[in-house]
Amino acid sequence: MPSPALFGISVAFGLAAWGAVAWHYIWPALSERPSPENLKPVLLLHGFRFLGLAFLVPGVVSPELPAAFAEPVAYGDFITAILALLALTTLGTRTGTALTWFFNVFGTADLLFGFYQGGRISLAATPGLLGAGFFILAAYVPLLLITHGMAFRILLLSNVVMPARSKLSGA
Repeated sequence: MPSPALFGISVAFGLAAWGAVAWHYIWPALSERPSPENLKPVLLLHGFRFLGLAFLVPGVVSPELPAAFAEPVAYGDFITAILALLALTTLGTRTGTALTWFFNVFGTADLLFGFYQGGRISLAATPGLLGAGFFILAAYVPLLLITHGMAFRILLLSNVVMPARSKLSGA
């Protein structure tokens, strides 16, 4: 079977498997938690996006992996990890809500841009360039996309800013 088909099948199965896990296990658990607590697991997961820096490490990926793909993917993921952790530390405030929205929009755009860049350089046709990074794209990125979708749903359906304490109640 040609490499592009194997790559596409791997990503599609990653999306399908993580979609099933999210549908049966992750979303039910998140929907039972009050807002903004339900965003914490998503933000924590995305705090691990520093793993995208692996696309800059020869030996993990081929030294011939084009910088036009590797650098935006690596640094986009790293920025997204920082945004996720900043949003986590400010969750429940107006700043936290803004940071969570910014993290989610930026992080989703980063992943989609990575797929675009990968297609532009025909990455699926030369999967050896990815080395161990193949598993990031086939197994981890589908989970990240799905959890971005869940975060959008949480943000759109709930008020993630905790109400301010009333000065009259003495709190």
